[in-house]
Amino acid sequence: MLTACAAGPDYHRPQTAASAAKPFIGAANPAVDATAKADDQWWHLYNDPVLNGLIADALAANTDLRVAVAHLERARANLRGAKSDRLPQTSISASTNYQRVPGYEVFPGTKREEWSLDTGLNVSYEVDLFGRVKRSVQAARGDWQAAEADRDAVMVAVVADTVRAYADATASAQQIAVANDTVALLDKSARVTAARVEAGRSEKLDLIRITALRDQRKADVAPLEAERDAALFRLATLTGRTPQDLPQAARDATVLPKIAQPIPVGDGAALIARRPDVRAAERRLAADTARIGVATSDLYPHISLGGQIGQTSAGLSDVFTGGPFRWLAGPLISWNFPNIAATRAKIAGAKADTKASLATFDGTVLTALQETETALSGYAHEIDRHQALVAARDEAQRAANVVLARQKEGTTDFLTVLDAQRTLADAQADLAASDARIAFAQVDLFRALGGGWQQQAPQVAQAKAAEKPAS
Repeated sequence: MLTACAAGPDYHRPQTAASAAKPFIGAANPAVDATAKADDQWWHLYNDPVLNGLIADALAANTDLRVAVAHLERARANLRGAKSDRLPQTSISASTNYQRVPGYEVFPGTKREEWSLDTGLNVSYEVDLFGRVKRSVQAARGDWQAAEADRDAVMVAVVADTVRAYADATASAQQIAVANDTVALLDKSARVTAARVEAGRSEKLDLIRITALRDQRKADVAPLEAERDAALFRLATLTGRTPQDLPQAARDATVLPKIAQPIPVGDGAALIARRPDVRAAERRLAADTARIGVATSDLYPHISLGGQIGQTSAGLSDVFTGGPFRWLAGPLISWNFPNIAATRAKIAGAKADTKASLATFDGTVLTALQETETALSGYAHEIDRHQALVAARDEAQRAANVVLARQKEGTTDFLTVLDAQRTLADAQADLAASDARIAFAQVDLFRALGGGWQQQAPQVAQAKAAEKPAS
C-alpha cells in the first residue's frame, strides 16, 4: 500500500497527428505495395544467396553492432542496480586489532596487551513511501529499452549499408562491363576506319577522331574499377573482416541485385511502430518522465528500517564462546526541510529534460515520415527516368545501326557515324548508372521503413535472452 503511491506524473505515451497514420503520399507508385506489411528481413526479396551470407556475417561481427550491444548490456546492468534498491541492504563488518593499554588503565596483575575482535551484521530497508525506488526503476527500464532500440537502429544501418556496398560493387562491375563493351565496339570501328584510310575511302582525321573517342571511353574504366574496389573494401569492414579476408564469392559478384515485385511499405502507423529511432525517443521520454518522480520524492521524508547485531570479543579465544553480544533496531528518517530550493531546482531540471524529450520524439516521428516520403518519391522518379533511358538507349541503338548501314553504302559521312556511336555509348552508360541509382533508392527506402531489426545476430540473440526484465 505504501509503495503504491509514487511522486511525480504517471507516463502516458504521446499522441501523434492523425495524418501520421495515413497511407503514404508516394504509395501510389505501382512499384510499391501500400496494402502489405513491410518485410523486416527485406534483403531476402533480392533472392541473392551471396548477399544473404554477407548480411549474416555483418550481423554477427560488425564492430558498430558490437558497441551497441555493449551499451545495451550496460543499460541492463543499471536496471538491475535500480531494482536492487527494492531489497534489504545488508553489510557485514569485522575488525581485529592487537593493542597495548597504559598501565594506569588496567588493574595490577592483568594483561596490558591483548587481541580484540568486533563483528557485526547491518540490515536496512527503505520504505518506498513516496515512490523514489519505483520511479528509479521505471527510469532505468526506459533507458534500457531505449538502448535496445538504439541497438536495433544500428542493425538497420548495418544491413542497409551492407546491401548498399554490395549494390555499389556489383553496379560498378556492371558499368565496367558496359564501358568495356563500348571500348570494344569503338576499337572495332577504329580498325574498320583504319582499313578505309588505307584504301583511300576515309580521311586520316576520321581515324584520329574515332581513336580519341575510344581512348576517352577507355579512360572511364579506371575510376569505375576504383569505385568497385572501394565498395568491396567497405563491404569487408561492414562484415568485420580485413579487405584480404573478403569471400571470393563477394569479389566475383557482378550481377546487380534487383527486386522483381512491388516493395511492401505499409502505412504511417506501421512505420511509427516499426522505426527503432522512434521507439528509442519514446522510451527516453518515458525515462525522463520517471525522473521527475525521482526528483519530486526528495521533497518528502526518506524512511528506512534498520537493524544491527554484533559481538565484541576481548581476545581471539572468546570469538566462539559467546562474547559480549549487542543488537539494535529502529527506523531512520531523513528529510531535507525546510531548505528545499535545491530539490525544486532538480524537479524543474527534470521537467525541462522531459519537455526536450517530448520535442525530440515529435521531431523523430516527423523525420521518419519525411525520410520515407522522400525515399518513395526518389524511387518513383528514378523508375520513370530509367524507363525513359531504356527508350533512349533503344533509339540510339537503332540510329547507330542505320548510320553504320548507310556508311557501308557510302551515303553518310564519318561525323554522322561518330556522333551516333557517341550517343549510343552515352545512352548505355546512363542506363547502367540508372540501374545503380534504382538499387540505391531501394536501399534508402528500406532504411527509411526501418526494417531489419528483427533479424538477430548471434551475440544480439544471446544478449536479448538475458535482458528480459522482471516485472
